[in-house]
Amino acid sequence: MKRPILTFFNFSIFTLLFLLSCTANSQTNGSDEDTLVVDTPQVHHLSLLFAGDLMQHGPQIKGALQADGTYDYTECFRFMKQEISEADVAIVNFETTLAEKPYTGYPTFSAPDEFLRDCKKAGFDIMLTANNHSCDKGKKGIERTIMMMDSLHVPHLGSYVDEAARKEQYPFLLEKNGFRIVLLNYTYGTNGIPVPKPNIINTIDTLQIRKDIRAAKAMNPDAIIAFMHWGVEYTIRPIASQVTMADWLLRQGVTHIIGGHPHVVEPIELREDANGDKHVVAYSLGNFVSNQSQEYTYGGMLVKLDLEKDTTTRVSDCNYSLFFVTRPVMSGHKQHRVYPVSIPDSLITPAEARLRDTFVNSIRPFFEKNNKNVHEVMTFDISSFLEEDE
Repeated sequence: MKRPILTFFNFSIFTLLFLLSCTANSQTNGSDEDTLVVDTPQVHHLSLLFAGDLMQHGPQIKGALQADGTYDYTECFRFMKQEISEADVAIVNFETTLAEKPYTGYPTFSAPDEFLRDCKKAGFDIMLTANNHSCDKGKKGIERTIMMMDSLHVPHLGSYVDEAARKEQYPFLLEKNGFRIVLLNYTYGTNGIPVPKPNIINTIDTLQIRKDIRAAKAMNPDAIIAFMHWGVEYTIRPIASQVTMADWLLRQGVTHIIGGHPHVVEPIELREDANGDKHVVAYSLGNFVSNQSQEYTYGGMLVKLDLEKDTTTRVSDCNYSLFFVTRPVMSGHKQHRVYPVSIPDSLITPAEARLRDTFVNSIRPFFEKNNKNVHEVMTFDISSFLEEDE
């Protein structure tokens, strides 16, 4: 009985000595073959930019008319193109229709096709089409706007030819830089104009929105962003229903909320939930471009949201920049122009500078008091414009 035990013992000792010898040799020879390598997850980054209302009033259409009968809006976006284009994805509310001539401004909008073309050239990637002016030109306006966006390869969401198209295209999935972002878009109404059948305009209906959020979650997204056309025009504070709806959307699983419709800016918040996740709530971005001149309507903000992702997705930064719009009577130029507020006085007229200062001196103190956990950035690069003039 003892002999087998002794044999096993001797074998074990021999094996142990052999392994120790191998280890020593490996260390002596400087080999790193046995080093444990841990894979570090790749970090992905995505920059999103959100802009407010692309409006087309009569004077804007007139200013874009060229001698040959075509339309060109290049000058309108010249000073904002760089900032818009630097984002990985720029999303904006397209608050007009493309219903062909006769082109009309307020109250029922129809813009030249060149407006969409030049918005795309300015750097805008995705158009939101659910707003209170979606039905301004009826069935033709809805369907031709969709047709033109498709023909120019401009992704869009919010309005649909019929239920089958909505089912196929919505919720909208944005795939970029390794991210999967689901976009949702709704409006409070269409100015009392019935939506012509079989067309679909997404309206704020909590039963339908809940279904859409459920469908969005099934797409395994890194984030869900809801664009809400809501609130009361020309008020710089969100009303109770906006706050209530924002809270409800976040509880349902929406990650970030971007609002519009008031035609003026409203506060922006970066909220943090119990799990440490951050959620952007921007109640209104104001107009991006329009002919409006009422208090605050000639200014707006671009909101920038930077996301990063490895094993989880999180907000790495959220900031905003302010801009203002000047009309030809003020600038001496033929077209309306959109300027960042950081533009130097040397590139604008004294009247434009006064308009900028009026907007900035009233909105900045208001935002400092009412915004939460976000900061303003100044992004204008004068060098590119000086090079143009050389």
